[in-house]
Amino acid sequence: MPILRYVLTIACPDRVGIVAAVSNALADHYGNIVESDQFSDTETGRFFMRLVFDLDETIEPVLLAHFQPLAHRFEMVWRLYDPRQLPRVMILVSKAEHCLNDLLYRHRIGALPMEIAAIVSNHTSLAHLAEWHAIPFYHLPVIAATKPEQERQILDLVERTGTELVVLARYMQILSPELCGALAGRAINIHHSFLPGFKGAKPYHQAYVRGVKLIGATAHFVTANLDEGPIIEQEVERVDHAHTPEQLAAVGRDIENIVLARAMQYYLERRVFLNGSKTVVLR
Repeated sequence: MPILRYVLTIACPDRVGIVAAVSNALADHYGNIVESDQFSDTETGRFFMRLVFDLDETIEPVLLAHFQPLAHRFEMVWRLYDPRQLPRVMILVSKAEHCLNDLLYRHRIGALPMEIAAIVSNHTSLAHLAEWHAIPFYHLPVIAATKPEQERQILDLVERTGTELVVLARYMQILSPELCGALAGRAINIHHSFLPGFKGAKPYHQAYVRGVKLIGATAHFVTANLDEGPIIEQEVERVDHAHTPEQLAAVGRDIENIVLARAMQYYLERRVFLNGSKTVVLR
């Protein structure tokens, strides 16, 4: 019997009996739970759960059919992920290459379980990286007058390539509210500051002017409100009065790489849940 390792994610109103019902349903179909995490948000009354379990793949259709009434009873938003189907990811970049380089390396060594559908840029500076990794590269230049058409091309690529997740790896363009809406919950941005501080352009220069002692980076979901989407991951590094803006940026590049890679790993492993203006990350 071919045994596969599945991931089940659940979000629903919190109430007694959810864990027992789900566990019993898996046990009834000979599913062996190997990892289980859950969180009850007492403020919103929402419950979040991530289960990893082994199951004979021939039983999967039966489990799905029997799980439907249970999911309806508990008002679940749920999904069962087949480990053989890797998420398809599109990476948007401009000229800075550090985040793209890091993601491509992690992908090449198998550290990020994904298929890269395409690399899209408003410049040609990083086309050589896509070529070296044998990944399709699309140059979509943009100015104010062509922005609506350029964004339509991006969305068309997302649909044609079957992209699940769009990653803004230092893509230095502000997405329109229309594109943000179309990609809601499936676009991640890396911002080079510890949000909510220093939003917008040149955050390292903003940090230098304020004389901060810590700088950081934030990975968050993209929304129409600039740099205000639900935060997935953050990290900081200590600096001091001697750091110039350029030195802050040099320190920050390493932080950006780490934070974006972590956020993507959490997403790809199905650990991230939207919870209003926040996220729940079951690590």
